[in-house]
Amino acid sequence: MKNNMKKLVFLFAIILLPFYSNAQIPFEKYENQENVTSVIVNKKMFELMSKVKMESKEDQVYLNLIKKLENLKVYKTGSAKVTADMRGNVDKYSSGLEELMRVNENGKSSKIYVKSIAGSSNVSELLMFIEGTGIKGSETVLMSLTGDFNINDISLLTKRMNLPGGDELNKASKK
Repeated sequence: MKNNMKKLVFLFAIILLPFYSNAQIPFEKYENQENVTSVIVNKKMFELMSKVKMESKEDQVYLNLIKKLENLKVYKTGSAKVTADMRGNVDKYSSGLEELMRVNENGKSSKIYVKSIAGSSNVSELLMFIEGTGIKGSETVLMSLTGDFNINDISLLTKRMNLPGGDELNKASKK
């Protein structure tokens, strides 16, 4: 009886392992790749940034926003191979998110996904994937942002931090 129970637990673990591994696709693997530029900002940096004294109302809105953020990860590549890998990982990972917006225009494809916080207009995660950016249209940008924030405030963040995808987020916040 004891051996049957061990076998049953082992069998369930094997069955559930693929579901668990697909649910958490690591974008971190792009950090150290040769053809990828990455920018990673962690909660501690956002905390330090929020202590800077600012004067204008827009500055104060910006400070209030960065206090709510946990992680920002931006990956940019011109490699077709890395782009294909990113696209596959985004497609798998985004199945657990809500699609906010999808735009195909002049060779540029943009997708924005969010994970909403129940009972709130805020989101806990924003995932943006843009193909066809850059001068020759061959660059790809993957951005992941986590925290507890309102989508309307994110376009200010991308503008202030000079992040790619600000136009797309501005469009999304207006919808």
